[in-house]
Amino acid sequence: MTHNLLLIYGLYRKMEIYRPHKANAEDMTKYHSDDDIKFLLSIRPDNMSEYSKQMQRFNVCEDCPVLDGLFEFCQLSTGGSVTNAVKLNKLQTDIAVNWAGGLHRAKKSEASGLCYVNDIVLAVLELLKYHQRVLYIDIDIHHEAFYTTDPVLTVSFHKYGESIPGTGDHWDIGAGKGKYYALNYSLLDRIDEETSETIFKLVMSKVMDMFQPSAVVLQCGSDSLSGDPLGCLDLTTKGHAKCHKTFHFPGLSFCLSFIH
Repeated sequence: MTHNLLLIYGLYRKMEIYRPHKANAEDMTKYHSDDDIKFLLSIRPDNMSEYSKQMQRFNVCEDCPVLDGLFEFCQLSTGGSVTNAVKLNKLQTDIAVNWAGGLHRAKKSEASGLCYVNDIVLAVLELLKYHQRVLYIDIDIHHEAFYTTDPVLTVSFHKYGESIPGTGDHWDIGAGKGKYYALNYSLLDRIDEETSETIFKLVMSKVMDMFQPSAVVLQCGSDSLSGDPLGCLDLTTKGHAKCHKTFHFPGLSFCLSFIH
């Protein structure tokens, strides 16, 4: 649907569009466990009964169902984000977008909330080959990434509560080498857009000034949009766009991942 909208509105004329390469299992295990990826490669709707124990182990059930073509989707989603990171590293672009990315809830050895392979983590790992400091921003109701590392600063704006992931208090500031490299801003239900924008700009201007990243990864989840049944926030698409404009800095590599 997103691709069709780009065509209908003629936005494709202002960008270069590429087919993503399919990431392989080796690419995915740069973050995920071998057993997790081997399971995703093997599981299908017609053989689920053979993998009941593994489905529980890797949390592929309920909100992470077994779908037709599941592993191929993971390959394309991951391949798109990693390819974006490679193009940014090679200075072939300064802004890259993956419309089918942003599966940020997937953990190292466990699926979570419709996310099976964490393309964002894999893209950040690719960016770290060329960038000493990468800023990862999550505009969604969820959060979790790079909690114990200092080359990556994670800033998360999300709903704090009992829903997924059930964490993200402002005292969650990282651990070990990553202490003070995780910032969590939990937002109240139905916070208005003007207040959200003010908070975002104040926080991010300070973060950019202090951390001075050379690459930014922005995850834009639809959960934060007004009317989303899970999100309970009131951002509009224009509100999201205003957040993006905060990062128009010369020489800054910018990678966007969207999940719908």
